Amino acid sequence: MTGMERVRDEVLAWLRSAARLLAAAATSMVALVLLLAFGIGLVLVPVFGLGLPVVAGALGAIRMFADRHRLEAGSIRGTVLGRVYVSEPAAHPRALLACLRDPQTWRDAVWLAVHFLFGQAVIWAVGAMLVEVVPAILVSGGDVITNIVLAVPLLLVAAILWWSVPWLVRGFAVLARAFLGTPPGSAALRIAELTESRAATVDAQASELRRIERDLHDGAQARLAAVGMTLGLASQALRTDTRRAGELLEEARADAGRALAELRDLVRGIHPPVLADRGLAGGLEAAALLCPVPVHVHVELSGRPEAPVESALYFATAEALANVGRHSGATTVRLRASHDGRVLRVLVADDGHGGADPRRGTGLRGIERRLSAFDGALHLSSPPGGPTELTMELPCALSLPRTTSSSATA
Repeated sequence: MTGMERVRDEVLAWLRSAARLLAAAATSMVALVLLLAFGIGLVLVPVFGLGLPVVAGALGAIRMFADRHRLEAGSIRGTVLGRVYVSEPAAHPRALLACLRDPQTWRDAVWLAVHFLFGQAVIWAVGAMLVEVVPAILVSGGDVITNIVLAVPLLLVAAILWWSVPWLVRGFAVLARAFLGTPPGSAALRIAELTESRAATVDAQASELRRIERDLHDGAQARLAAVGMTLGLASQALRTDTRRAGELLEEARADAGRALAELRDLVRGIHPPVLADRGLAGGLEAAALLCPVPVHVHVELSGRPEAPVESALYFATAEALANVGRHSGATTVRLRASHDGRVLRVLVADDGHGGADPRRGTGLRGIERRLSAFDGALHLSSPPGGPTELTMELPCALSLPRTTSSSATA
């Protein structure tokens, strides 16, 4: 990437951050209106139930508003914010009571207040800058000395904005994660994670079975059927034309060899032989060799995990490297694997143009589903302009007492 392209990407990233900050300021009044509607509805509930539809409508709107900011904060932080509500709002006393007992309802309400205060602070800061700068520009009258003096505070304001806007956006995302994301370690989050993981595992297994069935049907099965037909023709030709029979037998032998090769490829796709022979370190090096971008590999493992974990990380890493080759525009990649006694981590980092987003493709979502089957996690940092760092984590023990340490460039 050239210097001008990098500057362009940085400017575009800043403009996106500024747009997000202005959007947060603009929607702060929406947050206040929703919070007031919720409060007024609660006050009106005892009055012949008049507040029930107001509270139900306000809660529905609040959750839609919160979902929008969960999605936005997740894209900024490179993760997905959990959404767990124990009930759905409805204009019924029992439904209302269940919503009021839901801790996330009150965390959403606090978020509305925080959002309002944050947006008003941004508006006040922008207004203060305009009040100070705009009159000075208007009264400068084109005087050279005045313009030079004025340029100093303008440059200072520009520098402050250039530095502070991205940080304010990240801070806003942190606040959203604190109030809108499900608290770490909560039972509701764990149930949701396990439910999602089980669904992802079932989907992944069903998809894998369909792939195997399709490959068998279109590949080895079709070739073996052709072998059977060719052998039948050869059997008939033996009575009248031995030369033709020999040609048919040779054709059947070639088809049988191709069917055997396809079966080997199919088995290799289920569990690559390199994992059985050389473990995860060898598998990662083999995956790096297939990447069109030079990959610096460094693996430090004091043993080997179980075979399913090795296979999951191998295929996840292969998918990550394939994404780098297809989309990143990178010139070099770092691939590191380590184990801290509890969690096995694989880092794939490139110097490409960044901007990776799980919502815009199936590759990263496929990696997430593969890891979630083993209670693993995917962490992504990919700001526009790069670099991109993708970290895959799987909690596991290294059960086989082998020492694998490698460092190479593929």
